[in-house]
Amino acid sequence: MSKIGKLPIEVPSAVTVNVAADSVSVKGPKGERTLPVRSEIKLSLDGATLTVDTTEDSRFAHAMRGTMRSLVSNAITGVTEGYVKKLEVNGVGFEVDIKGKTLILKLGFNMPKKFEIPDTVTVECPTLTNIIISGVDNQQVGQVAAEIRKLRKPEPYKGKGIKYEDEVIKRKAGKAFGSGG
Repeated sequence: MSKIGKLPIEVPSAVTVNVAADSVSVKGPKGERTLPVRSEIKLSLDGATLTVDTTEDSRFAHAMRGTMRSLVSNAITGVTEGYVKKLEVNGVGFEVDIKGKTLILKLGFNMPKKFEIPDTVTVECPTLTNIIISGVDNQQVGQVAAEIRKLRKPEPYKGKGIKYEDEVIKRKAGKAFGSGG
């Protein structure tokens, strides 16, 4: 039995939730999300409380109940507050810029890397070394942040590369010279 799935979801007053047989749509001040609902799951809206229940008594249905409850809760959070990931670019001469829907990253390669920004997220560069990715879908925001970070992962010797703002890079010592061997 899912402990998370049993919990009701409180719907804020600024959010409208429409429950259909095979989908649920959540609309709020930041945007709109539509999620598919599996046949094992039944959603019911009672005033400002949304509950998730199962239509059959199986282990898979109970697992999907907790998953669906988390997805709907995350959608409500996304349309009210939004999700944000912050990246930092570290390295001499490393910088980022936005031209239209393209993020241009100078990361020490012979040519700048270009990253096409999807329509589902917004990307800002307040300084030459910071990237802020925001959107209503936490999966999309995390995916875009991971793809940008993958262009130049931080290395452990000098710490150069793209890292999350709160990420700690474990530093390694370089080669030790002068060992009289």
